[in-house]
Amino acid sequence: MQRKAYAIGTAALLAALLTGCTGGSGDTGSTDNANPGDTGTATEAAQPGKYRTLPEPCGAVGRGTLDSLLPGIKQIADQDQRAKAYEGTATLTYDTDRKVGCRWKVESADATDHLLVDFERVVSYDNAVSDDSQAQTLFAARVTAADLPEPSVPASSSALAAGGEATTDASPGNSPSPSASSSSSSSASSSSSASSASSASPSAGASGGATPPDLQPRVLDGLGDESFLDDQLGGSGSTAARRTVTVVFRTSNVIVTIEYAEQPTTVGVTPDSKEMQDRARNLAAQLADSLSG
Repeated sequence: MQRKAYAIGTAALLAALLTGCTGGSGDTGSTDNANPGDTGTATEAAQPGKYRTLPEPCGAVGRGTLDSLLPGIKQIADQDQRAKAYEGTATLTYDTDRKVGCRWKVESADATDHLLVDFERVVSYDNAVSDDSQAQTLFAARVTAADLPEPSVPASSSALAAGGEATTDASPGNSPSPSASSSSSSSASSSSSASSASSASPSAGASGGATPPDLQPRVLDGLGDESFLDDQLGGSGSTAARRTVTVVFRTSNVIVTIEYAEQPTTVGVTPDSKEMQDRARNLAAQLADSLSG
């Protein structure tokens, strides 16, 4: 009887211990595979970009625009060759959902013109980074690589920064001081000399080579979410100068690049900077509108 009582007591003790080990597990809600510090809330994935596809690049530029950018295209006598010139040549790509482009090259009696249009759809593979944010990062890298010059400061702003007077009080009874008159005369003389020198020298945009200050590479306003323009002049004295105007803009997660180049057939002739920039910017505006539409 004593041995039987001992066995019963041992069984009761084991049952109590097992109950203590398993008890309360339903109250805490924790599981064996729960990670320490896990709050139980899932991280929200970053938003995808606006664009899931890209346009057909060789069909993105209309014939009228190509006529403007590539003047020699209308001079091609053979109709089949002219039609082929309008079609352009698609650039090599391995994923048309991510990157597409098209090139045109047209020779004429005066110059050879090149045009490249490139579309890149940016996709982020990091759940914490949106497609737009990734596109912003890539665009910023393009701006840095372009090494744009610092914006020039207007003369009036420079004078104010130096503590000078921006305007003169011309009200009755207030005559300018002798020093002011002298300064004005000196300034007028300098301006006159500068104008004479400018009129005597060749046009910088047409044949002088240097890009005028207001046409320097710069950040643009009103084109896509952000944009910039680059203008580079290459060539040496023994070859005709080649000007390349590049416009790059970003709309959401798509980055568009336009490269427009012209090389005259005559040595010493420089393509006009303003004319080429206007043509490239007009095309960029058209492409931006087509993406937004």
